[in-house]
Amino acid sequence: MHRRLSPLALPGLLIVAALGLSGPGSHGALAQQTLAPVAAAPPPPPEDVDDPYESTNRAIFGFNQSVDKAVLVPVANAYRAALPGPVRDSVHDFLQNLNSPIIFANDVLQGQLGLAGETLGRFVMNTTIGVGGLVDVATKAGIPYHTNDLGITLATWGMQSGPYLMLPILGPSNPRDLAGDIADGFGDPGNVVASDNGYLWVAFTRGAVSGIDERSRNIESLAEIERTSLDYYATIRSLARQRRAAQIRHQKEDVPNAAPLQGASALPTPAPPKNVAELPNNATPPIAYRLMSPQAQPQPAAGR
Repeated sequence: MHRRLSPLALPGLLIVAALGLSGPGSHGALAQQTLAPVAAAPPPPPEDVDDPYESTNRAIFGFNQSVDKAVLVPVANAYRAALPGPVRDSVHDFLQNLNSPIIFANDVLQGQLGLAGETLGRFVMNTTIGVGGLVDVATKAGIPYHTNDLGITLATWGMQSGPYLMLPILGPSNPRDLAGDIADGFGDPGNVVASDNGYLWVAFTRGAVSGIDERSRNIESLAEIERTSLDYYATIRSLARQRRAAQIRHQKEDVPNAAPLQGASALPTPAPPKNVAELPNNATPPIAYRLMSPQAQPQPAAGR
């Protein structure tokens, strides 16, 4: 019997080791010091932060940024250059279709029978008429794609997310979602078949191509966010939580994917908003000013 190994198992072990070394006391200060008495207790951090491992998370985030700039973005740009848009869309649709069994299982576990019916209908339609999922016929027929996973299921069942985690390479997560990702990886039928037949590399290749495809769809958005953020780490943390909250509520996602290597977005990546730096320089002609002597200035009209 072959032992099934999830592509997320190694990063999971790495983050567990990092947490054991750092401890919850390694978080950085989140508020400025005040003139309160020495004996007074410091104010608690905001409830939506919950980042006790912040110093370790920031160190991992810095490592991820180095890998992203040195490897992921160049590879994603090369992927764009090598494949035309329609071909990239077919790859994207094919990878989403492969996710259908896990999405369907979690739809059922959450009691979302309507979504489960849509997922099953999409899978049958795209696998047959859509040539194995290369063409997203279902969306054109009015059945949109939605994402689902065990992390969302556990949240639906009432499990708390736990502290914010920055995983090596994979990006933002938390203990609940990390456990769900690993379980989904072991339970994915495609990974199971590949592992049982000695083709474990297929599962890793699938994960890598999915990550490259999603990263290529977020290049401009994430670059713009990084350029305009005072604290890029805090911004990514906020975006990741907003996106995850929308997924748990089964709502549309209107923020960029801050963790593209963890899975595709349900919707096309939104374009970055326009800003002052992008406005045309010659939109209006320059205004000229001329100084006038006191004698040349117009005199007020005499009163009646």
